[in-house]
Amino acid sequence: VVHIKQSNIDFGTTSKSTETLPNPAELFLGSFASCILKNVERFSGMMKFTYSKASIEVNATRLENPPRMENIIYNLTIYSNDIKLNTDLLKKNIEKFGTIYNTVKLSCSISGTINTLENV
Repeated sequence: VVHIKQSNIDFGTTSKSTETLPNPAELFLGSFASCILKNVERFSGMMKFTYSKASIEVNATRLENPPRMENIIYNLTIYSNDIKLNTDLLKKNIEKFGTIYNTVKLSCSISGTINTLENV
């Protein structure tokens, strides 16, 4: 269990928990995804756009020898009707100012897309 602020995050490190709890690599990718989602919230204020929610899918290629992530691909979806939402500028800001994003890009390639969907 990892204790962060007021939360506990369970993760799997045994054969009994491998099917039900995230492993360290999945937690790593979860941190990467959280960084991007946090920056959507952060830049919505700076760039003055509104959105109702955002979701992200992250996939990675893991190499075995030595064990590492070779590349990460993300698809970010932002639910918004706001015509002021400039996805190209948002992507540039996420890639320039994301702490975890910038740390990860030093060790593997990252590519991603940002799509918008109108609120239903």
